[in-house]
This record gives sequence, C-alpha cells and structure tokens, in this order.
Amino acid sequence: MHRPHVIINCAMSADGKIALPNRNQVRISCDEDIKRMYMLRNQCDAVLVGIGTVLSDDPKLTVKQSYVKNPQQPVRIVLDSNGRTPPDALVLNEAAKTIIITSEANQKKSNKKHIEFIGCPTDTQGYLDIHYILHLLYQKGIKTLLVEGGSTVIWNFIKNNVVDEIFVYIGPYIIGGKETPTMADGSGIDNENDLFSLHIEKVQRLNEGILIHYKALVKK
Repeated sequence: MHRPHVIINCAMSADGKIALPNRNQVRISCDEDIKRMYMLRNQCDAVLVGIGTVLSDDPKLTVKQSYVKNPQQPVRIVLDSNGRTPPDALVLNEAAKTIIITSEANQKKSNKKHIEFIGCPTDTQGYLDIHYILHLLYQKGIKTLLVEGGSTVIWNFIKNNVVDEIFVYIGPYIIGGKETPTMADGSGIDNENDLFSLHIEKVQRLNEGILIHYKALVKK
C-alpha cells in the first residue's frame, strides 16, 4: 500500500504526561522546541489531529511567520468520526485547506472551497480505518504527514504499524495523575512480543529539556 511518510511529534513531561489531569492543555515545550515544531510543520504536506485535540485546544495547525519566513501551510486534517468539529473552530479558518474525516454515516458537506469532508470506513472497534485514510491521502498528493495527537490518535497510528519517525520533547516537569493522558493511550499491548520498537537517531538538549528523535522499526 502506498502511504505518506508518517511522523509523530509531541511534547511530554518527565513522567510521560501530555496534558493536565483534567485533560486541559499545558505548555511543556520551550521556545526552541516550539520553533522546531513550526519548522517541521512547514516541511510536511499535512498535519493531523483528532477531534479531542480540536475540542480541547482549538488549534489553528498553521505555521507562524514569526517562526518560519514565507511558510508553506500544510493541509490540516481532523479525524472526527461523529462530525463534532464546531463550525467556528480555528482549524476551519481560511489560512489553509482543511480535510475533516468522519465515519461514512456522519459525512457532511461544506460550501467553502477550502474545507472538504470525507467519509471513511471504520474498523472492528469503531475507529476510523487508518490504512484507508493513509492510502486516500497519498492519492491526494500528501507524501509527508505530521501527526500531533491526541494520545488515542497517536496510539492508533502506532498499533497499525504505520509510523516512520517520532520526535519527543521531554520537558523538565512532573505532572502526575493516574488518569492523566500520556503520549500513547488507547488499548496498549498484551505481551512483550507486541512491543513497538524504536531506534534512537539523535538526542539533543533544548533549554532545560531533551529532544529525542526516533526512527520506528516497522514490522514486516
């Protein structure tokens, strides 16, 4: 199957948390890491998040000119099974093209040229079919895809064995909380034979935090 090159990017605390215990957003990245993130977005054809990120953080998913000169805005993609993206969500503004992927039963239409709704089959657990989505995006000319969250979306890409690279910034903070979101939530694995293996490409200190660049050892 032809698919885009998939890159996961996230920031987490020293204890592996990506948000507060109430799931509200918290800034973990330093200024250097934020600049790196915008430069990475600028290099990718598309950036993808789940509906949970849209509802909790209301991100624009664009590249700021204050960080990147003459940015090339990526296509913004939202995985939204039930079609819950608010009509005033910032991800729907005219700064870039947006694709909202819903289940086939919840597919909508838009009268705005920069917004496209796509209906997608679901897997046996009711999640959007990641392989179908990646093949479709590849056909639309998207060759590099940046996945920014949330934790359930990241896990679904990992469990489907379609991740090529991972960038993790580890900030110098402890958040705690038994139910606090981590980088990859979801169902997790059942035994050590299912471990998702990584190769460390580079470790870099950014301010008081650490950036780790992994290459995923994709299973054949």
